[in-house]
Order: sequence, then structure tokens, then C-alpha cells
Amino acid sequence: MSFNRRQLLRAGATLAAATAATSFTVAESAGPPGGSAYAAIFPTLDEFVRQYMREMHAPGMTLVLADRAGVQRVVTYGLGDVSRSRPVQADALFQIGSISKSFLALCLLQLRDEGKLDLHRPISDYLPWFRVDSAFAPITVHHLLTHGSGLADSMYVFLADPQDRHHAVYAPGEHFHYNNMAFELLGLLAWTLDGRELPQLLRSRILEPLHMRRTEPAITLQMRERLVNSYSAFRNDRPVRRSGRLSEGPGIIATNGAGCIASSAADMGAYIRMLAARGAGPNGRCVSQESFALFATPHLGASEFGPTASYGYGIAVDHLDGHVVLRHTGGMLSFMSAILVDLDEGVGAFASINAMQDYRPTAIVQFAAELMRARRTAKSLGAVRIPASATHIADSAAYAGTYRSETGEQLTLSAEPGKLFLHHGGVRIALETTSKPDRFLAGHPDFDHFAFVFGRRNDEPKSAITELAWGSKWFIAPGYAGPTRFSVPAAWDNFIGHYRNEDPWVGSVRVVLRKGQLWLDGVIALAPQGERFYLRDEEHSPEWLSFNDIVNGHCMRLKFSGRDLWRVATP
Repeated sequence: MSFNRRQLLRAGATLAAATAATSFTVAESAGPPGGSAYAAIFPTLDEFVRQYMREMHAPGMTLVLADRAGVQRVVTYGLGDVSRSRPVQADALFQIGSISKSFLALCLLQLRDEGKLDLHRPISDYLPWFRVDSAFAPITVHHLLTHGSGLADSMYVFLADPQDRHHAVYAPGEHFHYNNMAFELLGLLAWTLDGRELPQLLRSRILEPLHMRRTEPAITLQMRERLVNSYSAFRNDRPVRRSGRLSEGPGIIATNGAGCIASSAADMGAYIRMLAARGAGPNGRCVSQESFALFATPHLGASEFGPTASYGYGIAVDHLDGHVVLRHTGGMLSFMSAILVDLDEGVGAFASINAMQDYRPTAIVQFAAELMRARRTAKSLGAVRIPASATHIADSAAYAGTYRSETGEQLTLSAEPGKLFLHHGGVRIALETTSKPDRFLAGHPDFDHFAFVFGRRNDEPKSAITELAWGSKWFIAPGYAGPTRFSVPAAWDNFIGHYRNEDPWVGSVRVVLRKGQLWLDGVIALAPQGERFYLRDEEHSPEWLSFNDIVNGHCMRLKFSGRDLWRVATP
């Protein structure tokens, strides 16, 4: 659904009445003395947030607006403790996830300014103990900072088997592939060059100079009481529906450079102010002008962050209405965060939601920055799109029909305007959207282990739907004209199953066989290459699986880019 600015302003005027009848609350907590120059946009923004949180089923959120002059607004929404119906507190800490990568990148750029680091020198020169095999040119610090190393994201620098080595599958700098392990490695590099372990050097180099006094540079159980209550999927072995049941998230310890910071909204406002000022802090520059330019340079295309996005150093660089923006998101086990800073206009926003529901509040920070810019330039905003409900499917009729398998099983789907229903056991189940086109989820215990994946006649995005897959099951529509018989190596039958690691960062994967191919979780095709199968959700993905320890016709241990998962005797 879309609203223009006048409609949102009118809706914002009734916000107080609306929130009185719901659990949605709005609590102002900080702003500049004498009031914010952006106060006129607050009702519009609050109404946008209310609708967004309702449609995304978010329990609570913290938000900060800032510009080059400083923090302009800190506001909290919704619940910080669902079971007790307590609102989010302004001083509560939220885990910012991968936004921490930009903090680490700035520390490394400081070391560059001090003459201690050459960004284009091989990482092996600094960390000779790092075990890596590559047939290509050396991997440099620059390649790691831009996610262009060609390495799989094993999540861990130190692999479980001391004999294993990280392996580059393409030349560094050739492709973008998001890699948390690379930033864990960069954190160890910063420690090596600085002499202080990462939490200490983050506090000394970034947090203290920017007066981010509430922020913690390491997530520990000691500071858990300062964190807002947070939530994750009640069942963590299947696709996450944004309307699905939540349970309180686990306490964790996170101290590496991939995502170790917990911060308050006000402190993140101080960070935005520095970024908006292109590296200038309250008591001097955070990094040199030259280093900040390197930080904000679009080094490598990164469509994961948007069709026009590239990656700088620890941050994505993009364009929004002709303006250069820095943006990033952060996902933790029970938090979702986003930051956006308009470098040309000098404004920005940070938001964090206290739940993990497989999305990020990117729309919130983008809309907030757009409103701030419109206020500064006295320009109209135009139409604003509010996220549709989880069950809204605009072209639902395209998917309706009866699909049949080779064994005679059939699935029937019907459509109403904006809705798609699966008929099962005498009931209609409304399917829910995902972030991927032609892929939907069902909130029903018979179908919640996998997504429904529709296939089209050809690569054209609007060509006719001719097939439907769910896990290992494959169904075709009357218009399907492709092959229906497939042959596979007999050994592949051994690989089918549910694999799990109780490390919450790893969790579960399921391997199924469908249409003559192995699939990860029923949605990612696996391409065999020697003893490994490479994931093909990206054309050049370095992520891989290998199957080990066959017992009674079943693989008992799966390696996922170096991480071990073990077979469990459950569907």
C-alpha cells in the first residue's frame, strides 16, 4: 500500500488515539536543547513506524535521528519485555550486529594513518599463521575489508580440524561474497598491530573519542541486564515467518570483529554524526580525510545491499535520490538493525528491533533520512510505500491452480485479490511472502519445514508458472514442457537428511533430492565439484558442503564450509 506525505501527516495526527488501544507505544527520550529542527516530521515518521511494526510483527524498536550538528531525536516504540508488557527503555542496549564491521574498518584505517598497515599488502605478511590455499594472487587486507577475498564464510578463522585450510575459489577482488570470517580475521589483525585485543582497542579508538559512553565493545553475559529483552524464532530448525511464534532469545558472548557491539540509540546518534561529518568527531578527526574517503569509496559491487550498491570498507556505499549514502544492516540471534547516513545532506538514522524475524528495518532508516532531507530542503516527499502484510501477494492469481506430481499427489492453490491459499485437509492456508520472488511459506505444521518454490516457463520474471516444489516434492502444472525423468548417482541417496549443530549460529540444514539435483533446505541448488557440492544461490558462491561418515546408508556428518553438522533422526 502507498501513502502520500499529506495522508501520512493526517494519519500521524491520530497516532495518540490509535496507540491507546494497542500495545504500540511511542516514548521520546532525547533531543537537542530547545527542540529539534525536525520536529515537524515526527508524527509522519511515527505513523510510518506504527504501520511498519504492525505488518512486520515487531515487538519493539529503538530509533535515533542525527545530523552533523548532533543527535536530533531518540525515540522508542513498542515492547521491550513482551511477557510483562513493558515498553522499550531509551537507555537499553541493542546488539547492532554487522554494523560493528564499520567500527573495525575505521580502527584499521587509523592504523593505516599511523603507518602500521598497508591495505594492499597480503594478509599472510601480517598473520603468517592463517591457513589458506589459493591458486590466485595473494589475498590482501583490502580484499577482506570489501568481502572480495574469494573465501567461503566458514564463520570461524580457526577450523575444527587443524589440518583444514581456508580455500579461495576465485581471484580476490573478482566478486563480492559477504564473509563474517574475514572480519573475525581483521579483528585479529587489529589486535596484532595495535597490541590491544579488539574490545579494548574499539573502546579506546572509537567509543571514547566519540563519547559513546554507554556502548559496550563486547557482548557478554555480564552486561546482559543492560540489554533489552529480545526474541527469536520459537522453532529454529525451519524457515522463519515474520508472523511466527517468538521466544526469548539466548544470552550470548560475542567478541570478534564480525559483530560484537551493543549500543544505545543515543550513542549510535553520535556515531552517525561522525559519519555525516565525514570522519570528524567532537574532539578532532576519527580518521584522516584520505582514509575516510577510502572508507566511503564504492570498491566492489554488492547487489546484496541493493541493485545500485557497492561495498566500501566495512560499510555499503549506495545512492538514494542522487545522494551518496552509507548503509549497513546487522542481524544477531535476536536482534535486527539498520543504519543509513546521507553524506551529501549530512543526515542519518539508526534503528534496531529486539527480535530476529529474517528482515532488517532498512525501510525505517531510509524513510527517516528522506524525511530529514525533505525538511531541510523544503521539498515534498512524494508517495511512501508501507510494507504490505505477510500474506499480501500482489499477483496471487498467477500462482493459482492444481499441480500434480509423478506419483499422483496433487496440490491445489486458489487466489483472491492479494491473497494465495493452499487447500489442505479441508482448510485454506494463507501463504506468506518471503524476501525472494516466487517463494512463499505456510504457517501449518504439515508444511512449515520448507518454502514453496514456484518455477516459471523461462527466465522472464513474468512468464507463466509451470511448476511447484516443496522440499523433495515436485509438482507440475499443465503448461510444463520440460523433462520429467532424471538420473542421479546412487550415492546421493545417502546424503538426504536433517543435519544440526547446537551452536545457535549454525543450527539446522536439510538436504533433499529433487529433479535430479541435491538442494539445501529445498531452495539452494547444490553443484557437484569433486568431493564437494557448491551452493548456487550466487553464481560464484565459494560456500560448499561435503558428506562424511556413511552409516547404514546415511551420512552422519556434514561439513558446511568447514563447520560440522551431524545427522539427527528427525524429519
